[in-house]
Amino acid sequence: MEANPKNVFTIKVEDGKPGKDGQPAVGPVFRSVLAKDGFPVLEPDMQTSWDVFRVAVGKYPNNRMLGWRPFKDGVPGPYLWKSYKEIYDEVLQAGSALQHLGVQPGSRVGIYGANCPQWIVAMEACNANSLICVPLYDTLGAGAVDYIINHAEIDVVFIQDKKIKEILSPNCKSAKRLKALVAFTSATSEQIKEADNFGMKMYAWNDFLKVGKDNPHQPCPPQASDICTIMYTSGTSGQPKGVMLTHESHAMYVKGVDLFMDQFDDKMTTDDVFLSFLPLAHILDRMIEEYFFHKGASIGYYHGDLNALRDDIVELKPTLLVGVPRVYERIYEGILKAIAELRPLRRVIFNALYNRKLASMKAGYSHKTASPFADMLAFRKVKARLGGRLRLLISGGAPLSNEIEEFMRVTTCAYFIQGYGLTETLGPSTVCYIDDMALVGSAGVPATYTEIRLEEVPEMGYDPLGVPSRGEICIHGKSLFAGYYKSPELTNEAIVDGWFHTGDIGEMTPDGILKVIDRKKNIFKLSQGEYVAVEYLEKVYGFPPLVEDVSKQFSSYSIWLN
Repeated sequence: MEANPKNVFTIKVEDGKPGKDGQPAVGPVFRSVLAKDGFPVLEPDMQTSWDVFRVAVGKYPNNRMLGWRPFKDGVPGPYLWKSYKEIYDEVLQAGSALQHLGVQPGSRVGIYGANCPQWIVAMEACNANSLICVPLYDTLGAGAVDYIINHAEIDVVFIQDKKIKEILSPNCKSAKRLKALVAFTSATSEQIKEADNFGMKMYAWNDFLKVGKDNPHQPCPPQASDICTIMYTSGTSGQPKGVMLTHESHAMYVKGVDLFMDQFDDKMTTDDVFLSFLPLAHILDRMIEEYFFHKGASIGYYHGDLNALRDDIVELKPTLLVGVPRVYERIYEGILKAIAELRPLRRVIFNALYNRKLASMKAGYSHKTASPFADMLAFRKVKARLGGRLRLLISGGAPLSNEIEEFMRVTTCAYFIQGYGLTETLGPSTVCYIDDMALVGSAGVPATYTEIRLEEVPEMGYDPLGVPSRGEICIHGKSLFAGYYKSPELTNEAIVDGWFHTGDIGEMTPDGILKVIDRKKNIFKLSQGEYVAVEYLEKVYGFPPLVEDVSKQFSSYSIWLN
């Protein structure tokens, strides 16, 4: 076996500049080697988010696209699937029904509920008809859904059945502006009557599709520069901010990931399967799903009970899993607990195998060639507990410790990477390369359509021209938001001379590898005037029920080595 040569990830496109005339100093500008001659141009038939899906349907009409687990007697059964063509037909029907209701191009359409095939049908119906998709994510805070419906001036909401009562509640004053509610499955006669009292129509899913089938309309496709979605994210002022993302930026994200993945021998194919449980109302899950659509691959949705997520993994056998650091911390803790319960000799053997494989990977060998013997003897059992087919794990949301990242790379028999990004950057603006241990502990290097530089923060002592280079992370490029909806002042504060100021503090190596080390503002002012320290919030939210429910599924590994 041969070790991999040292990789070159970035090019420096501009030198750093000292501060002048009251302007802060800035560090060198780095760009991905995939864009060394400029950002790649999009193909004529791949200019929009709608194009991504439309073209995939033409290439892979009969491939499995979206899967779900129906319940029988309260128990989820095997996954059922709809093909790309079947989903496309529903999209056309939903789009026709929206047109029949008089929803005009440029109007905002809300989607409120857990991940499921209907969520994607609604999203693509928006894409097909130049409508702006607005996810409604209630964990932004009390009253956030009411605020977003009013602020975005939403006309129609596609809604999960159990969420209907929240829209029809007297507390949701903005509901009176809605033209219609479309349930993901069904609506009761009482709900239909109550919606009518609000002055809106209420549809069950199949009834709504029938409206479109009986009143067909041609799609009204968007332009690349049109707004695709307004994704609300928490703001320091206490109210969510509407991040406007264009169709072109969505298409460029997909192409950028495609170019990135094509560098590696293990390419994504139509056989890949993604388990979706992070909210589609967040940018990371949505963009991963759009990339999977582009590849003609499959997406299976968790059945709604995070306490039984491992059951979905066993049933689906995904090839890609995306989680927050706490998920991987729990996997790590569970494995360590199982190791501690082994007989002393077996514990010594495990540690020896681990150290041998880790040393080989640090020497440049791939995870597949570093120690096949160790994989066969011990680590394949970890892989089996994660469904047996995982090829790639991604950690996002916050940095993961070096120790745990190394452990996951060694023991899962899969690629493991981290990245850094925000809603404003369509998710990852930096990404680690697979099988390169030089990037462990970092946020990676610039993504395909991204340029990165650091800017001086004198009040905190961060100097991008110093050693090491440190400062506020600033992002420029094509995969960048178009501004905050109805908030030009906030937009102008965040984007200066084309550079988005993230508010995060980074450290950059001379070859463009980024680490996130601090925040520019660690104190937030709430709407009632109260100041809250981020460090305190991190302690409070380090163990939220949702993350606990997800992560504890992986905490019991007492039998995996037996």
